Parts: sequence; structure tokens; C-alpha cells
Amino acid sequence: MISKLPELTTTIFTVMSKMAQEYGAINLSQGFPDFHGDPLLVDLVERAMREGYNQYAPMPGDPQLRAQIASKLNNNYGSNYSEETDITITAGATQAIFTAIAASIHKGDEVIVFSPAYDCYEPAVSLFEGVSRQIQLRPPNYSPDWEEVERSIGPKTKMIIVNSPHNPSGMLFSKEDMEELQRISVKHQLLVISDEVYEHIIFDGNIHNSAARFPELAERTFITASFGKTFHNTGWKIGYCAAPKVLMEEFRKVHQYNVFSVNHPIQKALATYLQDAQTYEDLAAFYQQKRDLFLDLISSSRFKYVPSKGTYFQLLDYSEISSEGDIAFAEWLTKEKGLASIPTSVFNANGEDFHQIRLCFAKKEETLEQAAAILNSI
Repeated sequence: MISKLPELTTTIFTVMSKMAQEYGAINLSQGFPDFHGDPLLVDLVERAMREGYNQYAPMPGDPQLRAQIASKLNNNYGSNYSEETDITITAGATQAIFTAIAASIHKGDEVIVFSPAYDCYEPAVSLFEGVSRQIQLRPPNYSPDWEEVERSIGPKTKMIIVNSPHNPSGMLFSKEDMEELQRISVKHQLLVISDEVYEHIIFDGNIHNSAARFPELAERTFITASFGKTFHNTGWKIGYCAAPKVLMEEFRKVHQYNVFSVNHPIQKALATYLQDAQTYEDLAAFYQQKRDLFLDLISSSRFKYVPSKGTYFQLLDYSEISSEGDIAFAEWLTKEKGLASIPTSVFNANGEDFHQIRLCFAKKEETLEQAAAILNSI
């Protein structure tokens, strides 16, 4: 068999989590909590199962859940999404991203991707014979250079993929960033995927500048989101895509033959759970307490950092500790010190190495204390 993705290897998340297990290391590599989600949500899923919602859901998703999502978006961002035509429930945000790319990208189309980037974007573009054009963001702030973006646009450029809050850097796109994205995408007639899975995990009084806030941008954007990330149940693999009708019609053509429909009882449970806005509005304070605790615990370490502005990830710069490449350093940290992290060069254009590792602080307090003790000992 001839591989369609011959250069692709096992994802770094799988590699580091496996290494953590083999060496009995604390796993701050992969982005999932080590605590349980809300028991009420679990009870609502069980209730939905007992009430008989165990067969296929409607292809676009449960109507009540789509209505709750549309209401949340419209109330939070001043948008005008219709639950009937503009919202589709997906098997996680990764499937939403894949489906948006599958519905949009043809052979030879170019897609601008900001690096460091979540590692699902480029393989999907390649699978549909598109070409990724990486624009490297740089520490310490990882801010986009919009002049560079515009210089990178050519006659074959079809799409830009953005992610804010940004994984792995914790950077946020500002209002000015989104206005520039809107100007450029309208001027050059580009589609946009806005990966907003951490939309409710934002710190220090900042706000989320969703693509939904910017009308001309929203008209050409697939917004993707994750309930698994939001409600601490990543294994449930449930999210959604929001897009205007003309884009969503193409999205659903792929979705219906790729997934068709998503876990029905979880959809029914979420439709009820989302009626209380506090379920997601309290997330920022919840995770900021964890970020602040973790950074306070490692304040005397030799690692340098810029506090994460969003997501539940923190970058640490180890350049004053070692001159080793970040993959070698992450392996050493796991094997010799018992702490698993993610080397960030794997997300960068041409594997550029800034001597930084990414740690997940979506963990119990005792887990963060144990991890900090290791970091402080180096």
C-alpha cells in the first residue's frame, strides 16, 4: 500500500504519554485533567440513557443542544447563528476541523497555519492534497505579524487556520488581531477555521475575541469548539462547529458520511447542562487558580516563563538549565526526573527549537505540587 501521509509519525502526545507510563512519571504532557467532571453532568447522561436516548441522534445534532449552542454564541458574541442551519455537533473539535478542511480544500489549495500549531491541522490539509504554508510565531509573546501573513498570500491561498486561546503558547488573539484577520480574509476572499476549544479558559480579566464577534469574518469562518475540554471529560469526544449556512451545507455533506451523528445521551445531557451559564462562566477563575498556584510553586526554579493568558498549558523556557534540544530534554525529564512534558519544536516550522517545554496544569493540587518539586530540584 502506498501511504497518503508518508512523512507522518506517531503523535508526540502518544509518545510522551506512553513514556510517562513506562517510567512512572507524572504526566503533564497530554492535555487532559486528572480530576473528575461535574457529577451532575454524569447523572444527566445516565438519565438520558434510561429515558431511551440510545439510538442515532439527528445527523446535525440534537435540536435542543444546537439551540443552546446558538443561544450561547449569540448572547456572548453578538452573533446571529441559527440552530437549524449553522450548528453541527461533532465527535470532538478535531473531527470538526478535519471535516471543515475536507469540505473546503482541493488539490493545490494553500492553507496558512500559524506555528506552533496543534498537530491535526497539517495532516488533514495534506490528506486532501492541499499545501500548508507555515508562519512561525516567536517567543516570548507569540504575536502574529499580519504584514508577513499578507505577504504569504498567493493566488492559490484558500484558507487561514487560527487558534485562540493558543495551544501551546497560551497567547490570545487581541481585538486588533481579529480585525486584521477579518480585513485580510475579506480582501483576499479566504476561508477561516477558528479553533476556539479553550474559549472559556482565559485569565487576568481578558476576553475571548471569537470570530463570531466580527460579522464579516464570521461570514467566512468555521468555528470549532470542544465540550470535552470545557467540561473536563476529554474521553467523551464531543464538540461542535458553527458556520454560516452556505459553509455548513458543505460541512454536513462530509459529516454525514464520516460520522453521521454523535453520542446521543451525552448530547441530551449537555442540552440540559448548558441551561446554567455558570457551568462554563466559572471556568476562567477555576483554571486561573491552578495556573497561579503552579507558577507560584515554581517561582524559585531556574525555568523562565511568561504566564499563560489562556488554555490550561504553560510554556517553560529551560535555556538557562541545558543546551540540549527540547526533545532530548523532555525525554531526560521524563526518564530521569519523573515528569512528562511536551517538547514544543514538534509544533514549529522546520522543527525550530526555542528550548521550551509545554506543561498541562489541568491537574489536582497535589499533582501540581509534586511536579513543582521536581522542577525546583533541577
